[in-house]
Amino acid sequence: MNRKITVNDRSYDWPAQPVVVVCIDGSEPAYIEAAVADGVMPFTAKMLAQGADLRANCVVPSFTNPNNLSIVTGQPPAIHGISGNYFLDPDSGEEVMMNDPKFLRAPTIFKAFQEEGAKIAIITAKDKLRRLLGHGLTLGAEGATCFSSEKSDQATESENGISGVVEMVGMPVPDVYSAELSEFVFAAGVKLMARDRPDLMYLSTTDYVQHKHAPGTPGANAFYAMMDGYWAQLDAMGCVLSLTADHGMNAKHGSDGAPSVIYLQDLLDDWLGRSAARVVLPITDPYVVHHGALGSFATVYLPDSADAAALIEKLSAVEGIEYVAGNAEACARFELPQDRIGDLVVVSTRQVVLGTNESGHDLSGLEVPLRSHGGVSEQTVPLMVNRPVQGITERTLRNFDAFDVALNHTLEVRSAAQ
Repeated sequence: MNRKITVNDRSYDWPAQPVVVVCIDGSEPAYIEAAVADGVMPFTAKMLAQGADLRANCVVPSFTNPNNLSIVTGQPPAIHGISGNYFLDPDSGEEVMMNDPKFLRAPTIFKAFQEEGAKIAIITAKDKLRRLLGHGLTLGAEGATCFSSEKSDQATESENGISGVVEMVGMPVPDVYSAELSEFVFAAGVKLMARDRPDLMYLSTTDYVQHKHAPGTPGANAFYAMMDGYWAQLDAMGCVLSLTADHGMNAKHGSDGAPSVIYLQDLLDDWLGRSAARVVLPITDPYVVHHGALGSFATVYLPDSADAAALIEKLSAVEGIEYVAGNAEACARFELPQDRIGDLVVVSTRQVVLGTNESGHDLSGLEVPLRSHGGVSEQTVPLMVNRPVQGITERTLRNFDAFDVALNHTLEVRSAAQ
């Protein structure tokens, strides 16, 4: 009898083999296309020929937290509540990180499966996601494993369901600004799969490489070649692999290499008076060296006296702005929680980012011309499976269909590489 688990109004088949869903942070499809064409991803080339090479739309704002939580709940932010990496908390009036589980409004797929006896393993690159992804899980020898590369040397049985991670993996704790932070995720995933064989595994990387290297460059190809090797090992263990991304990535600079920025707070200060409006940038997180807190999505809180319609018209006329709308319209379009979004939503064009005040962004850490994300132009992401799939041709896929595709729509063969 086919066993099903229902969570957040979606049903999932019980896995016949271990299912590994990977979120490749910042993976514009061109990265994989270029690496495959250059011959540095031999396993992936075979997988795409014999499995499924699909495209999906990510959540907008195309940032890390809302998309990872969409993937692991199977629903958009309007349901799970995580509207950005950072937001204005209406309860406190303070701008805060959205990494506290108290902001999560829906259970994860992991929690629902664990309650029915599934073994769960979650590994993230940065620790900012760990508590959200592991929320509600029982951790420990008889429960789930959930830890980050960043804090792998601090993992304990009580907090993470595992200890001795560095010794198990055989790699030192990587620098948070490195490709090795993501490699540690895969190395740990392979070790855990061999040792524990979890029913569901979720691996989430960092986009450090994609912020610095364009598709097809040596730095990007080396990173994707590394992932290809680990995916091949998981495939050889009989795992179903479902590989997607939280968002794409684009160059956000001019021909001179300088960032192409619209400083919204400065504009609104000129129009409405200093600090009358409040611009919030949901890309903001503790790791801003590679993007300077500049992304292509912003939300604006207006004073009661402001003429919102007039401001929408005025902002829409600014070169480099693609979309401006009021709260209700934007939240309906992008499936966002209205109470966690300001009065206006502003989205910039493909090669432009949004800032607050020019003086408020430290860009000294940008070693290469800016590459970033957040807008509609970074919405298309890969969705690749190492099995043939069926029953999904009549729908527009989202990255948060990754578990649905892996559990409900894959054909049962041992591996795509055979």
